[in-house]
Amino acid sequence: MKKILFRKLLSDYLTFFFLTLISTTIVIWVFQAVNFLDIMIEDGRDYLVYINYSLLNFPKILSRIFPFVLFFSLFYITSKYELNNELIIFWSFGVQKIEIINFIFRVSILLMLLQMILTSHFVPKSQDQARSFLRTSTINFFGNFIKPQRFNDTIKGVTIYADKKDDKGNLDNLYLKREFENNQFQITYAKKGEFIEKGNAPVLVLYQGATLTSRNNKITNISFSKSDFSLSNIETNTTTYKKTQEISSFKILQCINNFFNLKKKKFDEKSKNIENCSLANIDNIFKEFYKRFIIPIYIPILSIIPFLLLVLSKENNRYQKLKFTTFLIGLFIIIFSETTIRFISNNFLQNMFIILIPFLLGLFLYLYFIFKFTFNYKNIQS
Repeated sequence: MKKILFRKLLSDYLTFFFLTLISTTIVIWVFQAVNFLDIMIEDGRDYLVYINYSLLNFPKILSRIFPFVLFFSLFYITSKYELNNELIIFWSFGVQKIEIINFIFRVSILLMLLQMILTSHFVPKSQDQARSFLRTSTINFFGNFIKPQRFNDTIKGVTIYADKKDDKGNLDNLYLKREFENNQFQITYAKKGEFIEKGNAPVLVLYQGATLTSRNNKITNISFSKSDFSLSNIETNTTTYKKTQEISSFKILQCINNFFNLKKKKFDEKSKNIENCSLANIDNIFKEFYKRFIIPIYIPILSIIPFLLLVLSKENNRYQKLKFTTFLIGLFIIIFSETTIRFISNNFLQNMFIILIPFLLGLFLYLYFIFKFTFNYKNIQS
């Protein structure tokens, strides 16, 4: 009978958890996807880039809200069981409170591993792929990224300003500045402008203007009635290098291994083949390791905190206060686990102390449950 009860309890917990997790992630993803429209509208990207970039951010959102949704689900279902007197069935069949906690703790270990797989593999891989779409894509809708009365610098080395823009994309009173190497530049003014395609290459056609060019400390000024400003072979200002959060976990571990096993003089030289692995960025490497492998360890703690509700019955006058306090403790642990990443650095002893915190918190909480549900229970029986 105990197996049936535990199976029903687990089914209620996991069903509510996964439904809440997926639905909440979708809602947040939709709102975020709306913000990503800027990639297509302001940067002139096509729809395929926008769709792929948006979809690849789904795992990141999922992993971010995973701890809170887990805690909330366990808290809600446990409260519901208590309010509906369903827990009495467990006590009637000889199930002890510490047995429920042990059972959920074992399940939480699997959920912790699931979160680690998300944060250490799927999230960095999806973030790298999302960024690669921006790195390798080109600007397709040139008329989209130019906003009137704004300096638009989507194109690398080029700044475009237009006073007005009509519904057909025609531009009035344009200012263009193209920067070259060695502080050389070219400034163009034009009364009118429009984007056209010439031989599958985008061209900004300018009318009634002048071009001021500075090369080798010489300035030339040329007036024109019509001029083509070619936009072929352009680059965007999108970040082209991998961020630390996009590096694979294997390279993160490899970088940390080099840091502890190599002397500082040889570290940068031996780590050249590992992206972002340098003494200047080592703090971020440690923080990324902590975020991927240590923060998920708080999952088992968040899983058993809701069972503080079992300390008192709902008939007790202090139950509502306990319920409120339990929820605040869970929120505090979630916030605390995220903020501790700020204290991670290349200091080994400091890092070890921060890494030990979730283990010490979990041990303290479990010993509290043993004292409350085992020793106190035996004292009452005797």
